[in-house]
Amino acid sequence: MAAAKALVASDLDRTLIYSAAALGLTMPDARAPRLLCVEVHESRPLSYMTETAAALLPELGDRAHFVPTTTRTRKQYQRINLPGPAPEYAICANGGHLLVDGVSDQAWHAGVSARLAAECAPLAEVRAHLEATADPAWVRKHRVAEDLFVYLVVERELLPEEWVKSLAVWAENRGWTVSLQGRKIYAVPKPLTKSAAMREVARRTGATLTLAAGDSLLDADLLLAADRGWRPGHGELAEADWAGPAVTALPERGVAAGERILREFLTAAAPPEPS
Repeated sequence: MAAAKALVASDLDRTLIYSAAALGLTMPDARAPRLLCVEVHESRPLSYMTETAAALLPELGDRAHFVPTTTRTRKQYQRINLPGPAPEYAICANGGHLLVDGVSDQAWHAGVSARLAAECAPLAEVRAHLEATADPAWVRKHRVAEDLFVYLVVERELLPEEWVKSLAVWAENRGWTVSLQGRKIYAVPKPLTKSAAMREVARRTGATLTLAAGDSLLDADLLLAADRGWRPGHGELAEADWAGPAVTALPERGVAAGERILREFLTAAAPPEPS
């Protein structure tokens, strides 16, 4: 009897795919890796992988259940065009939507919504607090994502560090968590987790080995829930020197980390050699 395939739940932005600003190309131009654009937004290229990473992804899809696992909304996720066949499962909105062949599982979403209503302060309260306290001098956009969480797009160099710390304390007392990723500040309900959705996909696929990667505070629960995890040398978790018992901190930063993570997934997901 064939062994069950591993499940690979990976964050996307700044883990597998990278904006131009996040590529981290520190080598001489002539030695920079060739890049493949995997996302276009408003007719402009937005996100990239190395061509080597792009060639590894379909191979990973053959060896494992590859599950893109993102805080992006469904609409934002669906404009990404990853190499290889479309994954059967994808986790969007930080676990608020579980896509099955591109369609949200309504029973899953309803269960998540019920849990949020029961366990944490309402979205409207958090949204109102952000609108009242965030200074228009450094806020560029207020956004509500899938009626589940909120985020701000900010001018990072003008953002007061003390304001972020104060917001985190305020949110903590209401069952929410705050994450700063690039130019975005997220406020997300604590029960809204990538790990819960990953466990559900593992249940449905029968996977007994779970592998994960991510770079931000919103990925910490996912990395801790997986049998093995990896984080790149950049991002919120790296800046905090965050560690988990089965989590490997990689030295690579930028788009090179995405390539390294895929190699780690492939090695860990490989079926054992016959004895």
